[in-house]
Amino acid sequence: MSSSQPPLIGITSGTGHNAAGTLLSQVGQAYITSVRKAGGLPIVIPLGIGLDQAASLVSRIDGLLLTGGGDIDPQRFNGQSHPKVYGVSPERDALEFALFEETLERGKPLLAICRGIQVLNVAFGGDLHTHIQDQLENALKHDWFPGYPRDKIAHTASLTCGSKLHEIFGGDDIQVNSLHHQGIKGVGKGLKAIAFAPDGLVEGLAVEDADFALGVQWHPECLPDDAGNQALFRAFIEAC
Repeated sequence: MSSSQPPLIGITSGTGHNAAGTLLSQVGQAYITSVRKAGGLPIVIPLGIGLDQAASLVSRIDGLLLTGGGDIDPQRFNGQSHPKVYGVSPERDALEFALFEETLERGKPLLAICRGIQVLNVAFGGDLHTHIQDQLENALKHDWFPGYPRDKIAHTASLTCGSKLHEIFGGDDIQVNSLHHQGIKGVGKGLKAIAFAPDGLVEGLAVEDADFALGVQWHPECLPDDAGNQALFRAFIEAC
């Protein structure tokens, strides 16, 4: 792509309903705003795209942003059943795993946020806590939703020295928000854990041998005034 043109960033989406009950494709505006602010041109990827079209779509974008949303089907990682599992969409799972695989095969940049980092981990054979509070000993409260501001700072995340995240944020410890009830249990083969919550939960992943393929468990798009989190989006767009 010409350097005069902003990179085209595919942003995954989920579904919802309006007041009349009409099915909608939807994604948080904060993702779109953060991509635009960093210099990218966002395009929302709706559900309903055939899996056979994933390769064609990825060939036309310059980077992929995997967004937050409902839970991944626990059957994909032999996860423990739990009554708090919600929002499972086999259609979304199938499309996002296909898009991710194509993105990785083509060596294009990837940023995976919240649900996205979980997709990343499961795609590499890792598994998840299906409800952190009941399955991780001495766990912090990670599910600051609903009923809380999305920019509420919940805890620190310690970044591994020498990692891409450490380089981007320029420090060892950062303050993050936390909007998830599931989290990484066993790290997938081919991934490296590069950020951790104080209770030991993995908060950041990098794909080994990839130029730029990162996942974070927090929501940087909801922290628009934080220099480090906005630097993360800039680094992603620059890589694209």
